Amino acid sequence: MRNRSKQGQMISTAVLCLASSIEGSALAEGNPMQLAQNQGEAKPRPPATSAAKAPAGAGAQPADSGTIRTYVLFAISEGASGGLDASEILRKYSGLKAVMEQALGREVRIVAARNFELLERGLKERQFDFAMARPADYMARAIRDSKYSLVATANPDGMCTIIVPKDSPIKTLADLRGKRLGLPEAVAFMSRFCRADLRDNGIDIAKETKLQYLREQDVVGYAVESGIIDAGGVASFSGVARNWEKKGGRILHRSVKQPYFPLIANGNLPRADVEKVRKAFIQLNESEGGKEVLQSLGVQGFASGDEQRLIKLLSWLGD
Repeated sequence: MRNRSKQGQMISTAVLCLASSIEGSALAEGNPMQLAQNQGEAKPRPPATSAAKAPAGAGAQPADSGTIRTYVLFAISEGASGGLDASEILRKYSGLKAVMEQALGREVRIVAARNFELLERGLKERQFDFAMARPADYMARAIRDSKYSLVATANPDGMCTIIVPKDSPIKTLADLRGKRLGLPEAVAFMSRFCRADLRDNGIDIAKETKLQYLREQDVVGYAVESGIIDAGGVASFSGVARNWEKKGGRILHRSVKQPYFPLIANGNLPRADVEKVRKAFIQLNESEGGKEVLQSLGVQGFASGDEQRLIKLLSWLGD
């Protein structure tokens, strides 16, 4: 077996699987494998070695994996808007996992890619069969640079939402000049999204505002509520934005729309498998069980999407 990078080994072993007796095994930052317990402990089954014969219909393997896998590896990232740990992601996406397994006729294992480095490395090394991420720029780069293809995008599209207190003197985007503006961490997709949209609206936030980067979007919301900052930029699909007006806050600005939560597929997968998954995602809103899955994900549905539109997102972000 050829050598693999340490990161590649982490990806191969940090697999979340729903076994009959456990809820799954969870990837934790700083610890490649953390077991989530339900009725008892169990270890995930290791992939078959390269000497083993793959069953008919088994998915294609990443070019550098050195193994034959009989399961499908599905990476999920909620980015800075999620705030869920790996075991919570496993539970949240168990319904979607079941949909994919029914469509493909084989086991799907989930990797909770909370660490952006893990997500990006796994995509570059083509370790994942499918990947789905709220930070759409990672999915767009994988299509552009690593031979992935777009399967579907979630509805509705995503936006940068600028939030302020209800009684804030900030009435227009121009009023942000000289004010304390908070965004998630600098490398976060939504921070880049907000910077690009405000740039298009004539605001260079790095030079014209007192910019502060806060790690997660929940923190941005708290900082605005507490008066630590004057305004904040968060994703339209975040809990902060969805509940801001209900809690008495005011939304100053909603940005242009961009693709949200893309699902992409490894170029090594059989085209028929990709089409089965696309069809299953698009048809989710046609059944009561599918609607329950959509509700658990906080989306209205999925569409086949526009791959070129997703790639153009990168140039808009300055990538």
